[in-house]
Amino acid sequence: MLSTIGHAGLSPVSLFASSEETAAADTRIEGVISDLIEEFLQGKDVAAPIDLAMLAQRFAAAEVPAGSLRPERYLEVLRHDVMPWSNQIASPRCLAHMNQGLPGFMRALAQLVAAMNQNLTKADASRALTLCERQGLAMMHRLVYGCPAALYARHAADCESTLGIVTSGGTLANLTALWCARNAALGPCRDFPGVERAGLLDALRYYGYREAVVIGPESMHYSFTKAVGLLGLGERGLVRVAIDDRGRMDVRALRATVAACQARGACILAVVGVAGSTDAGAIDPLAEQAEVARAAKAHFHVDAAWGGPLLFSEKHRGRLAGIERADSVTIDGHKQLYLPLGIGLLLLRDPHAARVIEKQAHYLSRPGSADLGRRSLEGSRPGNALFLHAGLHIFGRQGYAALVEESIRKAALLADRIRDLADFELLADPDSNIALYRYVPEAWRDQLLGGDLSAVDHEALNRFNERLHKAQRRAGRTYVARTTLFHTRYGRDVPVVALRAVIANPLTTERDLDAVLQDQQTLAHGLAFPA
Repeated sequence: MLSTIGHAGLSPVSLFASSEETAAADTRIEGVISDLIEEFLQGKDVAAPIDLAMLAQRFAAAEVPAGSLRPERYLEVLRHDVMPWSNQIASPRCLAHMNQGLPGFMRALAQLVAAMNQNLTKADASRALTLCERQGLAMMHRLVYGCPAALYARHAADCESTLGIVTSGGTLANLTALWCARNAALGPCRDFPGVERAGLLDALRYYGYREAVVIGPESMHYSFTKAVGLLGLGERGLVRVAIDDRGRMDVRALRATVAACQARGACILAVVGVAGSTDAGAIDPLAEQAEVARAAKAHFHVDAAWGGPLLFSEKHRGRLAGIERADSVTIDGHKQLYLPLGIGLLLLRDPHAARVIEKQAHYLSRPGSADLGRRSLEGSRPGNALFLHAGLHIFGRQGYAALVEESIRKAALLADRIRDLADFELLADPDSNIALYRYVPEAWRDQLLGGDLSAVDHEALNRFNERLHKAQRRAGRTYVARTTLFHTRYGRDVPVVALRAVIANPLTTERDLDAVLQDQQTLAHGLAFPA
């Protein structure tokens, strides 16, 4: 443990110096790190069987060490106290998370990004990487919106235009989209300086509204709850519309909700569509949502953090029909673009839409500058745009299409496996590449087939699947996620605990899918039912 390792009296200045001696030491450190990576990635199990509370005891020391420690010694700490107890996200039998293992070139590129240490908020602190970011955004904008080449020739590198904003993740991308929507709807007018300067209360008074709302499906990511809180709307300002038993927004309910909000004097800042919900991977009817948003004169935002990369596939891009009519679109890099954590994208149909959130400072982000920080919620940002730039060039459109198509094929295959096994119930056909199902003990299978499950039966099945999920996590051989569904064929008043398999790891094989189900069967047979 770190607190028990003696200090070596290392000079901190020597950690920055460049010499033959430090170069040799750095080479040794890089070799050790490379070995650690290989040891970690060769692990077969998803997680080591250790209780988190017990693991926390290893990190109980809260005092900064007085002396210094050689990096080699610290790496030994990682080898013994961190690496063995970290989750193996890259395991082909880990089907729980939306971020996956990374291709080898991304791991190597991360070292380059750290070594260059560019700050993307300001052009003269990043120079070429600023252009890499703008080019990557232009490519993704064209993928989503398909505008004429002339638009990209004009705006891709124009300091006064913004085809998109790179963020540290989808949460900030969604927040920024709603920030733009709020400022555009309640902007400056004659003697009124706009919501950004006057505040929400004065803005609503000036424009004659009683409140401001954002409308979206019940499947919206919880980042929207954060966003309305930060923008002053409050959680009551996030109006949720019913979804069907496949997790898609009910457009008739959306129209009724819009009418009700308008009738009570609400300013509808935005209508949100989801292209790949977190729970089920469900894709809303985006084209119909776009029509409703346009009629309501509201900003239309699509959260495609998960499903956006389906656009690379000619076979599947039709599932996102209507996304090109969105005013803004969120796509997460660390999901199906296979980039490291820490990069999300907000794409803006109008190259000038972000002017309503633009900020300047005397020491940076000056008017007319190429500084990306002028229109970004975040200040200093690392050069993570290089990951996007690399992914788009190395994978290319065909490469990403192949990855998406194979993931969707495997999800359909897993759904077929589940249908064929009496132990399991498939809760919904996959809309993309997330499968939802549950285990059904033998005593309840006849009732399931006959449609005779009661609310009490469902509750008992919920408790069993929760126990099964915990047993799978403890065993650590395989893993899926767990969620609770409130909109299934059993009705809105019957919550159903579901096992949730995310199929996106390119290394996951049919054999791995079978292994996950077999592991769950084995664990289930060892659990008493009812509890």
